[in-house]
Amino acid sequence: MAGGDGDTSPPAPIEVAAKGLCPRCGAHTLFDGAVSFAPACRACGLDFAAFNVGDGPAAFLTLIWGTVVVILAVWLELAANPPWWVHVLLWLPLVITGTVVSLRIAKGMLLALEYRNAAREGRIAPPDTDTLP
Repeated sequence: MAGGDGDTSPPAPIEVAAKGLCPRCGAHTLFDGAVSFAPACRACGLDFAAFNVGDGPAAFLTLIWGTVVVILAVWLELAANPPWWVHVLLWLPLVITGTVVSLRIAKGMLLALEYRNAAREGRIAPPDTDTLP
């Protein structure tokens, strides 16, 4: 379980995100691949497919990592003027690794918060016909 020593409280959202834990039982079952969720928890059966994390984190984190790398690449170019292949060897792995790691954490955090807050798709209730003039 999450806390050990018989503690059955669900893990904190940051712990879910960082370690890939199930937000209900704390088992290491959240991810199937690098950034893809498992269909359900193999320990408690929580359906991860029911949560709507979406693609927002991917675009947001790609833009952040792209900005950081462009700033660092321009700085390196102006400071040392290395050959082009040095830029490829430095920045390509940094962008890929940074985006995948931060995307995994962001998606895990969003799923954990959605579970903790019992967030569901918004629905608009029909107007109350008894109060209409």
